[in-house]
Amino acid sequence: MNNTDYNDQGAFDAGNNRFVAPVAGTYLFGATLLYKINSSTNARMRGRLVLNGTTEIRGSRGEISGAHASEATALWLQTMAPLAQGDTVELQGTFRAAYGYFAADHTSFWGCKVG
Repeated sequence: MNNTDYNDQGAFDAGNNRFVAPVAGTYLFGATLLYKINSSTNARMRGRLVLNGTTEIRGSRGEISGAHASEATALWLQTMAPLAQGDTVELQGTFRAAYGYFAADHTSFWGCKVG
């Protein structure tokens, strides 16, 4: 994730591929990972959101464990988290069982302060 569509508050750090909380509060996050075939539709796609580079944010892990259709199978993640000013959140996506890609032009990550 190194491009932004909307970043009026400057909360997304494209150089480090992460959201940085500008102020303390409760934030809503979401992500979409779109599968793109490498060699097999049997790759098992998974994703999660991680706080400060180490801690998985509760409720943010997801996996698609069935066969995929290239550029049609998507994984959606959504959760809320309390953050302190300066906390970071990043999207991590991996594959198991076989290799695959995330379609860069259709993979997204977003966050906004809700409280």
